[in-house]
Amino acid sequence: MRDIIYWILCAFLTLAVAIVSLRYVTNFWLLSFVYSFQIHLGVIFVAASLVILAVKRQIYGLVLLLASLFLTAHGFVMLREFAQDEQRTGAAPLFRLMSFNIAIDNWKNSTALADMVIASNADVVNLLEAKPLTFHLQRLFKAYPYHIGCDNGKDSCDTLVLSKRPFVMRQVASIGSLRKDRLVVSSVDFGGQAINIVSAHLSKPYYDDYQMGELDDLGKALGTISGPLVLSGDFNSSAIAPSIQSLLRDQKLQTLAPEPATWPIAAGAFGIAIDHIFARAPLRLISLKRLDDNLGSNHSGLIAEFVLDQETSPAR
Repeated sequence: MRDIIYWILCAFLTLAVAIVSLRYVTNFWLLSFVYSFQIHLGVIFVAASLVILAVKRQIYGLVLLLASLFLTAHGFVMLREFAQDEQRTGAAPLFRLMSFNIAIDNWKNSTALADMVIASNADVVNLLEAKPLTFHLQRLFKAYPYHIGCDNGKDSCDTLVLSKRPFVMRQVASIGSLRKDRLVVSSVDFGGQAINIVSAHLSKPYYDDYQMGELDDLGKALGTISGPLVLSGDFNSSAIAPSIQSLLRDQKLQTLAPEPATWPIAAGAFGIAIDHIFARAPLRLISLKRLDDNLGSNHSGLIAEFVLDQETSPAR
């Protein structure tokens, strides 16, 4: 009986390990979301391997334990790949940016959300699924005189970028073919220095291969931008998902590690980061924090501070 239990458990764990390990062979869109949970799944696999070895100590159970440990350890290694180096700077922050998917059906918390944005002291605010703020726009625009989005009523109120400083350049575009106007490219003047601010909202990775097309379009858009750049938004994937890794490598984007977990809300700090704030040199993050209250959203918001390592020309 023990042999039967042992080999049944081994079969199930072998299949699970093989599915996660497919990331090393192919970036299949249907498994992209699974890849985002590699560390979490790796820990579960390690625990399952120990259970298998407790049932019966045989070499195959040890092989499964080693494979599980590899998946877990490599997940942590991948998280560090896009971390900024440990260089410290005593310079005051050049600006502060908030990024938050407030959830498109979060109407009952709209007043609290508007209050939080105004009280945040952020210079630039990137709000996704911003429709619930429709009836608070004038109050927001008073605190943030410059804005992109939500100009034609609630039906156009998806991505809303607010700024206390003037835009040097502004553009709203679509990425992929599933949804419209989910890419906002702007440049904000901070005391004579133009900083490129890019907002992106990607679809869920298991919606066919739409996210792949969106990332391709996003990469092309970022490739035309020179100078200091910050990319923020809801990516619906972890930075260890192969498709996100490819974008970060190609565009030389970095963040602070470990990134704060933003989803699922119930998991708290044990969730994964699917909302991100990335920077490209010479722009550097000096802080990256999760907002204290998700205010009814199914995502946690982020707030970050930035400095410039060196003087640069205003971006085109």
